[in-house]
Amino acid sequence: MIVVMRPGASREQIEAVARRLEELGFKTHPIYGQEKTVIGAIGNKKALSSEAIINLPGVEKIVPILKPYKLVSRELKDTPTIVRVGGVPIGGRNVVLMAGPCAVESEEQLLTTARSVKEAGAQILRGGAFKPRTSPYSFQGLEAEGLKMLARVREEVGLPVVTEVMDTRDVELVAGYADMLQIGARNMQNFRLLKEAGATGKPILLKRGLAATVEEWLMAAEYILDSGNSNVVLCERGIRTFENATRFTLDLSAVAVVKENSHLPVIVDPSHGTGSWRLVPPLARAAVACGADGLLIEVHPDPVRALCDGPQSLHPENFDLLVGELVAVAQAVGRTIGFNGRSQQDIEGFAGEKTGSGPV
Repeated sequence: MIVVMRPGASREQIEAVARRLEELGFKTHPIYGQEKTVIGAIGNKKALSSEAIINLPGVEKIVPILKPYKLVSRELKDTPTIVRVGGVPIGGRNVVLMAGPCAVESEEQLLTTARSVKEAGAQILRGGAFKPRTSPYSFQGLEAEGLKMLARVREEVGLPVVTEVMDTRDVELVAGYADMLQIGARNMQNFRLLKEAGATGKPILLKRGLAATVEEWLMAAEYILDSGNSNVVLCERGIRTFENATRFTLDLSAVAVVKENSHLPVIVDPSHGTGSWRLVPPLARAAVACGADGLLIEVHPDPVRALCDGPQSLHPENFDLLVGELVAVAQAVGRTIGFNGRSQQDIEGFAGEKTGSGPV
C-alpha cells in the first residue's frame, strides 16, 4: 500500500509514520517528492488497522497497490527513475549507448574496442569476464583476469563498466571492479543472486529471462528493490518463441508495457535479440523509436575471430555508422543521445554524409 503524506508534512511526521508501519511489521520505502512524500509499505495488510495510520499527523490518505509488484510499480512512484552509472544517467531524455565485446578476450582487444566505441558515442563499456554458455566446452571468459582488464581499460579510456555476475560467490569480486552489475537472462529468477547483487548498492542491469513474462521480469526487479537498492535498469533482450529465423524474438512491445507499468528505465539489447549483426541496426533504430532509454550493443574489432557471439557483433566502423543513424531517430521522437569524445554536431554531420550499416 501507499501512505500519501499531506503537502508540507514535516520530516518528523514522515519518520513517525514510517516507524509505526515498521512496528506493525511493514517494510517502508519513503519517496520524497517536490510537492508530496509517499511511503511505500510492503507487508501483511491484515495486520493493519487503517485507523492506526490514517489518524497520524501529516497523513492524507492510504492507497492500495493493486499490482503484484509494488516497489517497481508506477502506482507507488509515477515519475521515472534515473539510474546513474559512473555519472551517466539512464532514464532521462538521453538515450544511453552501452557497447563493447561480448567477452573480454585480451587487453588489446578490449582497449581497441573501448576507444572506438567511445569515439563513436558510447557512454558505457560492456564486456563479459564471466560467460554463461550453453555448452560447457565453449569459451567461459577470463573471469578475475578479465575483470582486471576491464578496470584498467576504464582508467585508460574513461568509460564506466558493466559486466555480468553469475554466482553469489562472485558478487563481491565483480562489484569490486564493475560500475554496474549485469544479471543475465538465465539468472533472472535466481532470487538469491538478485538479493546479493542488490545488497551491494551498485546499479543493476536486469535482463529479461528467455521465457519470462513482463510480470515475472518486474517481480524479479522487485527482489532487488526490496533489498534496498532502487538503482535497477531493465533490459529486453529477446524471448524464445516458435520463430527460428532469428536467435530470439526481440519483444519491443515490452518496452512500452514496462514504461506504462513501472518507473524503472528500460534498455534494449538488439544483438542477443536477433543473433545477426545485419539485423542489429534496424532493431536498434526501432528500439529508440519505441521509447527505450538505452541500447546494449556488441562490438568487436574482428567479429569473424571473436571467441563469443561473433555473428551478432558489429565491427567498430558499423557501430560508428549506426550511431549516426540513431541521432536522427532520437531527434524525431524528442530524444537526444549523449556522447563522449564527439559532439552532437559532429555526429549529425557524419550522419548526413554516410548512410547504411553494412559490412566493412
